[in-house]
Amino acid sequence: MEVILKQDVKNLGSKHDLVKVKSGYARNFLFPQGFAVEATEGRRKEVTEVIKQRAHKEEKLRTAAEKFADILKNMVLKVGAKAGEKGKIFGSITAIQLAEAIKKSGHDVDRKHISLDNEENIKTLGNYTATVKLHKEVTIKVNFEVIAD
Repeated sequence: MEVILKQDVKNLGSKHDLVKVKSGYARNFLFPQGFAVEATEGRRKEVTEVIKQRAHKEEKLRTAAEKFADILKNMVLKVGAKAGEKGKIFGSITAIQLAEAIKKSGHDVDRKHISLDNEENIKTLGNYTATVKLHKEVTIKVNFEVIAD
């Protein structure tokens, strides 16, 4: 079954994408959650027109995201955390704290677009990397350092 996404869906596609999914997934998850609509001929034409109108705007957003990526790539962000004597953090570092550190540098990134590269929680002081999705075509690795407050 082909559906048109009404918003970004992780591991499936972006808003206004035409994707092919199993009919049960569409009927039981995508449609009830409001993530997608069935791809009828009229809706396909409508989405095609919307995509044409937004192409120029998307290009501007992509170039701005690339410029921001160049700035972030050269930065080493510092995330402060309360730590014990042996460098163990009380709690763990999350995408929220990393988003706040980026915001302190003068830029704004939604925490939902940040994913920490290591599988486990960050519970010690040191240097780490995270993946930041600035645009659907622009994704970068950001270095950050966890320091004691």
